[in-house]
Amino acid sequence: MSAHTATDMRWHKEKWVDDDVMRHPAYGEAWKDFDRTFPEFAASPQNVRLGLATDGFNPYGVLNQHRSTWPIFVFPYNLRPWKCMKKEYMMMTILTTEDPGRSIDVYLRPLVDELKDLWTNAVCTYDKSTGKMFTLGAAVMWTVNDFSTYAMVSKWSTKSYMACSVCKKDITSGWHAGKVCYLGHRR
Repeated sequence: MSAHTATDMRWHKEKWVDDDVMRHPAYGEAWKDFDRTFPEFAASPQNVRLGLATDGFNPYGVLNQHRSTWPIFVFPYNLRPWKCMKKEYMMMTILTTEDPGRSIDVYLRPLVDELKDLWTNAVCTYDKSTGKMFTLGAAVMWTVNDFSTYAMVSKWSTKSYMACSVCKKDITSGWHAGKVCYLGHRR
């Protein structure tokens, strides 16, 4: 990793501007709550916070299940806001040649195992910008996908009576006019 990239990976901690404007995910409540929940992880600004994105598309424009492609990308949120989503920093970890359907966990298993290993057993790494060794850990902060893919990745149904992934089984739903309706969803 170059010295510039190593410096950019600490940007979220060292270039903090507190002016009540959300310029980066680090300014958001989810990031702050993660820091409060895992202070030992938050103590090192070099620890990588990742996003995971997946969705299927058809590269040939024909609606045919046999020709769909499902890339799975991982991208670092530590970087400056204008660099987070640049292709140089996105990593395509898996490319499936068909719709994984309900078995997406089989494709994700090696990636999940490696990420769990980075969370549990941080790796000793060299920071070229400071000239020092440090232990690098990683955490997946968010997944980015559409609602149907969310159901496959999380293994939570997004249809029928318990479709709310936030309320889980505490949801109040009922059948009305041929559709499932949710009551009290704005609690």
